Formats: sequence, C-alpha cells, structure tokens
Amino acid sequence: MTALTIRDVPDDTLAILKARAAQMGKSLQAYALDLLVGEAARPTLAEAAARAEAEAAADLSSSDVLGAIDDARSGR
Repeated sequence: MTALTIRDVPDDTLAILKARAAQMGKSLQAYALDLLVGEAARPTLAEAAARAEAEAAADLSSSDVLGAIDDARSGR
C-alpha cells in the first residue's frame, strides 16, 4: 500500500479528527483511512450522471417499444 501525507492540516481540524477517532476507538490513521476509502467508494455527481446516462441509452426501436406496450396491455 502507498503512504499518503497531508500537510498544513489546521490545528482545529486535526483536533476534531483525533477526537472522532478516539470516540470510535480507532487511531487517527485508521479513522482517516476509513474516511478516504468511504469517499472513494461514493461516485461523484458527474460519475453518477454519466453512469445513469450510459444505462439509459438503449438500442430500442419504436417497434420494440410498441411491442412491449402491446405485451403489457395483453397481460392485464
């Protein structure tokens, strides 16, 4: 695994992170790693939009759509 160094962290931010890590029974390193892993796991709005657009793009013809509508209506 690669190490990551974050410079110039404000003192008040560091104090808050240390306190939160302690509340969770974790070291600051483990707590910060959990935050980074969680952040990386969530797609950005742009990534989610691109994924939704790709999933929504379908190669359907109008006859495919009309056929599906007819099938749904006949199944009532």
